[in-house]
Amino acid sequence: MTARSRRALLLPALLSAAAVALAACGGSGGATSGADAGPPRPGGTLRFAVSSDQGCVDPQQVGSNDTIYSLRQIVDSLTDQDPQTGELEPWLATSWQTSPDAKSYTFTLRDGVTFSDGTPLDANAVKANLDRVPQIGARGTLPKGYLAGYQGTTVTSPTQFTVNFSRPNVQFLQGTSTHSLGILSPATVVKSDDERCASVIGSGPFTVQNYVKNASLTLAKRPGYNWGSALFAHQGEAYLDTVEFRIVPESGVRTGSLQSGEVDAIGSIGQQDEAPLSDAGAQLLARSNPGITFGIGFNFTKPIVSDPAVRQALSLAINRQEVVGAVYTSQTTPATSVLASTTPSYADESAGLGFDLEKAKATLDAAGWAPGPDGIRVKDGQRLSFPLSFANNAGTNKPSLELIQQQAKAAGIDLQVQEFPIAQFPTIQSSGDFVAIWGNLTRADPDILRSSFSTAGANYYRVPPSPLEALLQQEAAEPDPAKRTQIVAQAQQELLAQGFYVPVAELTTVLAVAQDVHGVTFDASSRIQLHDAWKNDGAQ
Repeated sequence: MTARSRRALLLPALLSAAAVALAACGGSGGATSGADAGPPRPGGTLRFAVSSDQGCVDPQQVGSNDTIYSLRQIVDSLTDQDPQTGELEPWLATSWQTSPDAKSYTFTLRDGVTFSDGTPLDANAVKANLDRVPQIGARGTLPKGYLAGYQGTTVTSPTQFTVNFSRPNVQFLQGTSTHSLGILSPATVVKSDDERCASVIGSGPFTVQNYVKNASLTLAKRPGYNWGSALFAHQGEAYLDTVEFRIVPESGVRTGSLQSGEVDAIGSIGQQDEAPLSDAGAQLLARSNPGITFGIGFNFTKPIVSDPAVRQALSLAINRQEVVGAVYTSQTTPATSVLASTTPSYADESAGLGFDLEKAKATLDAAGWAPGPDGIRVKDGQRLSFPLSFANNAGTNKPSLELIQQQAKAAGIDLQVQEFPIAQFPTIQSSGDFVAIWGNLTRADPDILRSSFSTAGANYYRVPPSPLEALLQQEAAEPDPAKRTQIVAQAQQELLAQGFYVPVAELTTVLAVAQDVHGVTFDASSRIQLHDAWKNDGAQ
């Protein structure tokens, strides 16, 4: 099959619903910041404030949006995904072909690409990356999921190679467009996981100039860069000379820094920030993230949450509209499935996600959980109380859970909200040192369900055997998009019927950008692309 026909086969145009919405001062709309600002001006520094640092500069080992914003800029990918159509377009690979059984993928690379240390980005370099991914530790959950069943890569020339799998893997091509499979230099690949977290070399439009953990990460323009994605607005070097990402945990401080001109852009916009930022003339860029919605996952080895009545009652006790209305920006919507509505093969399961406090109570009554003297339910001498852990990488996380805590208490469930640093998330998840955990996972492909809930993978939730597993394996092997969509719909139904996950809200990425910043765009996963970004005061 040709690259174009395969792209159309794999990725339905559902992502067209995920087109970027831009609300700027004056009400103009468009796909990028400052779209009508005239010809770009090279030079200058973009100062970007984010709320957290995952503590690692290796794109293959990070999963937090705040960190991905910067690291997406230092690596190129084999393909790129159009955020409006969902189709895959050339980047490092000029073309690709898929075997009829979806077990082998043959790529042709463009000539002349080099890493920033001068070594060539050829087929052997790509093979070294793919061979190394399965060996990455707990931080490498995302890329390892994309390479499920990986058997190896065969190099036939400096520009051609074939990636082989032991079973059909239809989601792999979309995985090649992500930061998680961004290509690193051979010198970086051979380092240990921790060494890579401190320093990496890529081929992207920017390089890491300086990194101070939990403080800042500064990127510098890569001289001579000329192999950008087919989706980039221009080819050649990036316009900006440097990009400085500052770690500023407090939402109010980030907002004040943009209003005062200390920074040029900020992430993690809170509901309370929208009006002040708009009044100050900031551009608000928003895009809904595809993938798994914000919600609650469970460790099924813990007896209290292995009780399906507890999980189902918790879901019924959550008023999702109230949570979204009280905490999130105006662009955010309640979850209507485990998958966000912008994910290919999403199915609307909102009928099973309604708020019904009386039904929640009745569910617990039927399971033997009786109200205690303080209102918290008790069964066989055990209080219905358990910790709900979350990472401090988004300003909306804590207030969301504090409200959910109040809602759950009305049903007799005592949630103990516990905060931990985002850098600890992979360790906590892989070790099973949690009872319930809050989070989301972004990916523009429904296979995110398999990588998250399959018993054959990492299975960080310790999901028990169930009919869900067969569905997840079927969707991973089904090349027909219509049939795959049907299977994914069944998987979403099964996840909710079993209470394996409690969806709450769709993550919507909202950024505030100063008026003199232009060309900031979202990719298909709602992460930013800065190759085309520039400032009015760039060249002096």
